[in-house]
Amino acid sequence: MKRFFLSSFLLMMLGISAHAQKLILPVPSDLPGKAQQKQIARKYGMFIHFGINTFHNEEWTDGSKPASSYAPVAIDAEQWIRTARDAGMKYVILITKHHDGFCLWDSKYTDYDVAASGNKTDVVEAVAKACKKYKIGLGLYYSLWDRKMNRDVDDRSKDAGYNEYMLRQLAELVDIARKHTPIVEFWFDGGWVKQNYRWPVMDIYQTIKSKEPECQIGINWSIGSPENADAHPVLPGDQRAGYPIRYFPSDFRLGDPYLPADDDPKLFTHDGKDYYMPWESTVCISDRWFYHTTDTNFKSVDELAKLYRQCTRNDNILILNCPPGRDGKLRQEDITILNRLREKLNLSSVSK
Repeated sequence: MKRFFLSSFLLMMLGISAHAQKLILPVPSDLPGKAQQKQIARKYGMFIHFGINTFHNEEWTDGSKPASSYAPVAIDAEQWIRTARDAGMKYVILITKHHDGFCLWDSKYTDYDVAASGNKTDVVEAVAKACKKYKIGLGLYYSLWDRKMNRDVDDRSKDAGYNEYMLRQLAELVDIARKHTPIVEFWFDGGWVKQNYRWPVMDIYQTIKSKEPECQIGINWSIGSPENADAHPVLPGDQRAGYPIRYFPSDFRLGDPYLPADDDPKLFTHDGKDYYMPWESTVCISDRWFYHTTDTNFKSVDELAKLYRQCTRNDNILILNCPPGRDGKLRQEDITILNRLREKLNLSSVSK
């Protein structure tokens, strides 16, 4: 049985090591940096919601579902990534751990993962390999909120232990993926369940950037209000230039599932300095994030084309969610719609 133990001495030594290194930080600017320009150029990607929720017809579960209930017939990661490439998408974002805490890789620090299920495929590694094969970017989603390992978010005495658990898992993910392909984006969720200062945002940023310096990092509900930098939620239509960055450091804005304003601002502040931050929208191709047996209401190609144009103007980005089913494959409806959308938008697929 895998366990996670960390002595106060080791915590102290990790802290000394982190502060001994020069911090990697965004550069204040009213223009996008080099890595941000690459993110903006990617423009369009696929969100892949897959995990234990897939097998329970639920969007959120609470960590009580047994790992054995995660039971995909197969994991056809190549089909997922090939479909994204053929649809004209430039990258994917894979759910690695949702709010339930179930991990799609064999983590050293928990038993609540694929290794404890009937299908032990390391989905993170399978997707990383497929991204390399099909020459598109790899992004990873990770929920800060973990209803298995950190259920009582009001108990601040658990913060240090859980935060270290989380940082070690992020280091695992980086090491698994970068053996095969660079990580272009990290998408963090669930921060709103605690005050922003209780999350180790600086350590998260350093953990990733120290190994993947061009990886773009965003935390959902990224912007606060002038009165309260931790205000929640500040909708994109209410954001104004100069509003405070809620989670610093980070590179782009999220506010799932809302769309950017027509006059979407780009400059936001931290410690009196302005930082350029594009917006990334998340849209479902059907009604649900995770596969559901009754989820048969798909958006039309015309509706998706309109959403694409709205979400990608003003140097912003769109990720379109397409959830694999219990057979480990994308639905045929998703594939058909994506190909028709590519034709309507006259998108070019990544070179085969």
